[in-house]
Amino acid sequence: MATSLGSLETCKPCNNDLTSPPNGTVSTIQKSTSSTTLASSQSTLGSHLARRLVEVGVTDVFTVPGDFNLTLLDYLIAEPKLKNIGCCNELNAGYAADGYARSRGVGACVVTFSVGGLSVINAIAGAYSENLPVICIVGGPNSNDFGTNRILHHTIGLPDFSQELRCFQTVTCHQAVVNNLEDAHEKIDTAISTALKESKPVYISISCNLAGIPHPSFSREPVPFSLSPKLSNQMGLEAAVEAAAEFLNKAVKPVLVAGPKIRVAKASEAFTELADKSAYAYAVMPSAKGLVPENHPHFIGTFWGAVSTSFCAEIVESADTYLFAGPIFNDYSSVGYSLLLKKEKTIIVEPNRVVIGNGLAFGCILMKDFLSALAKCIKRNNTAYENYHRIFVPEGLPLKSQPREPLRVNVLFQHIQNMLSSQTAVIAETGDSWFNCQKLKLPEECGYEFQMQYGSIGWSVGATLGYAQAVPDKRVIACIGDGSFQVTAQDVSTMLRCGQKNIIFLINNGGYTIEVEIHDGPYNVIKNWNYTGLVDAIHNGQGKCWTTKVTCEEELVEAIATATGEKKDSFCFIEVITHKDDTSKELLEWGSRVCSANSRPPNPQ
Repeated sequence: MATSLGSLETCKPCNNDLTSPPNGTVSTIQKSTSSTTLASSQSTLGSHLARRLVEVGVTDVFTVPGDFNLTLLDYLIAEPKLKNIGCCNELNAGYAADGYARSRGVGACVVTFSVGGLSVINAIAGAYSENLPVICIVGGPNSNDFGTNRILHHTIGLPDFSQELRCFQTVTCHQAVVNNLEDAHEKIDTAISTALKESKPVYISISCNLAGIPHPSFSREPVPFSLSPKLSNQMGLEAAVEAAAEFLNKAVKPVLVAGPKIRVAKASEAFTELADKSAYAYAVMPSAKGLVPENHPHFIGTFWGAVSTSFCAEIVESADTYLFAGPIFNDYSSVGYSLLLKKEKTIIVEPNRVVIGNGLAFGCILMKDFLSALAKCIKRNNTAYENYHRIFVPEGLPLKSQPREPLRVNVLFQHIQNMLSSQTAVIAETGDSWFNCQKLKLPEECGYEFQMQYGSIGWSVGATLGYAQAVPDKRVIACIGDGSFQVTAQDVSTMLRCGQKNIIFLINNGGYTIEVEIHDGPYNVIKNWNYTGLVDAIHNGQGKCWTTKVTCEEELVEAIATATGEKKDSFCFIEVITHKDDTSKELLEWGSRVCSANSRPPNPQ
């Protein structure tokens, strides 16, 4: 039976027609019972690509036009269910697709050959590090130019067109160069399905002269993807659960810690189920914040070694057994390799593998299956949480500000905390916002995103654009440092074009504060901008925009009241002036430890 494109719904799997959104849900494509033959104007490569993007959940594509992708863009914008979001540069288009994928489960960007591709590649590398399925589409050279000795513009002056492809091979899980209509259908479908299955970016290059040409392979609505669900090895699963249950049930004060790979494993619900059944105290690694509920009665905060939230590290590191679900132990998350953990006490649960202590390892086991099965045979043990409850002292409030006293960062985040609800989402830029935002207590269904593994400054501007476009019902609150904002500020323009109602807190402390705490130097001081003036100039009277500059708590309170009241339907930009040395205590500690790790002398030869 022929099938045609229908609506995308998020639900539990009821058949095999599925894609891969985040956090344990799958998407099914609803089938039509009638076959559809398309007019020749629709039976083109460009139209097929547009329909495929819509089918997998992409309704907004982030683009920068260039001569090699213009015809392709014509066919993408002709798809009524696909909206073109024109960005100011390729880097921000990639960051926007990253932010979009964090909410929708998949994102897409379209750029031109080489000058566009090599510009967007930094954002694609970040998406790769964060396990995000971003479909990077490049308008490529005319198909007639492949295999010739011609030199084209937008290249490095050699007749070899493979430079861009070779660059993308290390930061994408699949690459497709479409320069022939005969196999275009197969190449496009394979690339998109691979992105969904692997939860990694893919690269698709489409020759500029092919997008508008009809071909019989595109003459019908595309048959919905049927991605075979991954299955656990049942015998291995049973053996792993039995071994893990024995390991945990003999422990006196076991704990659970959620890691960032819970997202790609779609195991958030399974982890919460295990926390419910086991009664263990549980924490999150910093890059997993927002992936599991923080309103759970046994949640104890963020485990980040020496810069953990209060009393969390003491409970985790003193436990006699700890189960880490989807961890990434890098120099940043381990605070310069200073975590006080012992391998023999650890169960590491990867998306498809379980390792217990120093030896036992079980492969071909899905994390969500393992955690759910383990929840059914674990003994309740709330000793670690009782220990936490006994030693816990509620956090104090910042010192009360004197009238018109210069604004302190801890006062700022006290007020941001009060803004959070199920209708908001937080985007934290690389820098001191990492540490201040980690201390925010997230209400149920409040979104939270930051890029820890890759840590590219400037990421948050594009990511805010993409995330807000994906969830228009939420108000996105972005906390961005002045140094990071200078890298990618242009796409505030795109937020205004799209009518977004984001709130950006621009924290102006005169430089790259996170770098100062790792290694100071004159290169960490930046030229101060008139940030509100810049955003007003970008606004230029078009769209809803409100800006203000605050220097004290009284002005901050008034600004927040305006942004959430009178200007609740506007894009709001609040420049916050703070002292250059006003940082979180966590950054001071973390910076010194990372500096120590970076400055280790060479090992003796």
